[in-house]
Amino acid sequence: MDPQRSEDIHHSTPSEARQSDPRTCPVCEGPVLEGDTYCEACGHRLNAPACASCGAAAVDTEGYCERCGLRQPTGRDHAEIVLECGAAAVTDKGLRRSRNEDAMALLASGDAVVTVVCDGVGSSPRADEASAVAVEVASAALAGGLSQEEAFDLAGRAVAKLATSVHDAPASTYIAAVVERGRVTLGWAGDTRAYLLPGGALLTEDDAIETGEITAWLGADAEDVALNVQVFAPQGPGLLLICSDGLWRYLDGYTFPSAGTPLERAREMLRHALDSGGQDNVTIALIPLGDARE
Repeated sequence: MDPQRSEDIHHSTPSEARQSDPRTCPVCEGPVLEGDTYCEACGHRLNAPACASCGAAAVDTEGYCERCGLRQPTGRDHAEIVLECGAAAVTDKGLRRSRNEDAMALLASGDAVVTVVCDGVGSSPRADEASAVAVEVASAALAGGLSQEEAFDLAGRAVAKLATSVHDAPASTYIAAVVERGRVTLGWAGDTRAYLLPGGALLTEDDAIETGEITAWLGADAEDVALNVQVFAPQGPGLLLICSDGLWRYLDGYTFPSAGTPLERAREMLRHALDSGGQDNVTIALIPLGDARE
């Protein structure tokens, strides 16, 4: 409110009054006493954080507002990583999702660059947790010198441990790349993709049926999932693009940026995805290949 305005012309709405009244539960609006930790009527934790949407102090331990239902934003909503070699990665929650369920890692390990991108399966519970733990475990394993298969197995076990029942089994897609001088190793399961730039050649094949449902993922309910592995030698300078479907669904007819640093190009691709609708979370990693690594 403008500080020059007098208080007597401001009329609080009922919701404003409830939020500012410490004697009222922000969820059930029942009376509470000073010093209470929980509402005796509904059990709500009274010192909960405020919701980013409705303002009620009603965010539960899983990040949902108990009043309006919004899942709260996190530090993963937008993030960028840049390595000394120029490799860069960007992730963003997009325009239509309340939370970023993609996760990424980009790190240097000796002369190699390791990246892992996972896209939490939206139809599964706590998909953001699945992608985060998969990325953390797999990137550490690959940076430590383990094979693609070993890293994938460890990540799969870590995601499976998140499940509490058959109805609570977080899941995630998976792709990892290890880029060494003269050699690139890819491993993937699901529909997170790799492309070779500048031409835009698709290097991976989706584990999915024609209607788009994926047939391979990480999670306690994943059965007999075999990791796809491809090894190739770059034939010249270029960029390896690793991305989630938040970008590749908008690549038909798209001309990849041909100038700028990997970070600048990743940001330009992100803008394209957002300008095209931003329906899903977007994650983009760009790693220089061949002479571009010099």
